[in-house]
Amino acid sequence: MKYNIEDFGANPNNENNALYIQKAIDEASKNKGIVVIPENKEFKTGTIVLKDNVTLYLEKGSVLKASDSFKDFDLFNLNLFKDNTLDVPSFTNCDYDGKPFLYFIYGKDIKNIKIIGEGTIDANGTIFYGEINRYFIDGKFYPRMPLLFLENVDGLEINKTHFVNSSFWTLHIVGSQNILINEIEIKNDLRVANCDGIDPDHSKNIVIKNSKIECADDAIVLKTTSAFTKYGNTENIKVSNCDLKTTSAAIKFGSETASDFKNIYFENINIHDSNRGISFQLRDSGNISDVHFKNINIDTRIFCKKVYWGASEPINITAINRNKDTKVGTISNITFENISCNSENGIFIFGENKDQIRDIKFNNISLKLANKSKWVKNIHDLRPYEKLPYFEGKVTYLYSFNSSNIEFNNFSYSLNDNLKDEFGKEFEIIDSSSIKINKKIIS
Repeated sequence: MKYNIEDFGANPNNENNALYIQKAIDEASKNKGIVVIPENKEFKTGTIVLKDNVTLYLEKGSVLKASDSFKDFDLFNLNLFKDNTLDVPSFTNCDYDGKPFLYFIYGKDIKNIKIIGEGTIDANGTIFYGEINRYFIDGKFYPRMPLLFLENVDGLEINKTHFVNSSFWTLHIVGSQNILINEIEIKNDLRVANCDGIDPDHSKNIVIKNSKIECADDAIVLKTTSAFTKYGNTENIKVSNCDLKTTSAAIKFGSETASDFKNIYFENINIHDSNRGISFQLRDSGNISDVHFKNINIDTRIFCKKVYWGASEPINITAINRNKDTKVGTISNITFENISCNSENGIFIFGENKDQIRDIKFNNISLKLANKSKWVKNIHDLRPYEKLPYFEGKVTYLYSFNSSNIEFNNFSYSLNDNLKDEFGKEFEIIDSSSIKINKKIIS
């Protein structure tokens, strides 16, 4: 049964249609119904709470847009937002337990939810803008509002819908399972801090495919945040046939890593115009294992060096203590197969302790280095890392510190003349053991 929101009082002229849309959702939940956002119309709204057995159907050309007032998203009356500019930029201080205080599309302890149709959900991110400059837009406060926040959902399908203008994590899916995300598009401003694309967090049994994501910060980023450890691991995830563009890492693990990650597959991914390709940022007690990458094209360049973490590494694997109070876990049994890299820097591996990173296989890797930006390449970036955020180092095809049993088979690499002045030696191997490159033992 279909429930058109206009039949419940929604009107494109209203400043906030949340009351009327919520009435339609509540009625649809009773009958496993479909809530229809009519085609070619825009409806402003505050927080919408999804319920069991509801399909939110956005007809082609329809827009569900966040209202212009923060107060319309204060679902739990916390009144924590403040309309000013951050004293410390969010790229410097962005520790976050995973729990926001403002919500746009929200759902908790629900089942059998669908968000489908070729319409658009617009998070109206400009109302959260703080400092703005050529490279970077910060927020008025931190954390800001995710576009979609779902907790403990069993059975979720998101199909063909467009998501735009988020000022924070776009699709944050917590403690949930049995999820399909197919043929969606996420498009955020490439200067806006912290506006990730898809964030599966303590969630499992997820398929993400045939989608396009363009955002500042990370595109597909797997997390286990500290606020939701009761939900356990992030596991059994497959991502395929996606196109990713970001000013941070296109694919990332972390940096929130309170629990384990395992059984994860990325296949047939195109990464372009990004600051980093694949990044493991293990900073907490969780472990990462059994992760596989196959048929990945990676094209990276450095964006604003001060703001965006990283330095064009196509593959970045780090396991280090976030601060003096943490003890980081391990990264093991990772495979990379058929990876083509065109970047300004090489593969970077850095562990806090011996054997923290181990049993990594690289098969059929092509790495081409060239100068693509005005930024110097002599800084290795370890953020977030309280003890040593950066250290100097020349460009190299492979940098490895405190790793073991790393094997490269059929590893080809080349250097463009325009990067020779910033290049050091082929491989920088420090305090690492059993490093093999094309059958030759390097260390």
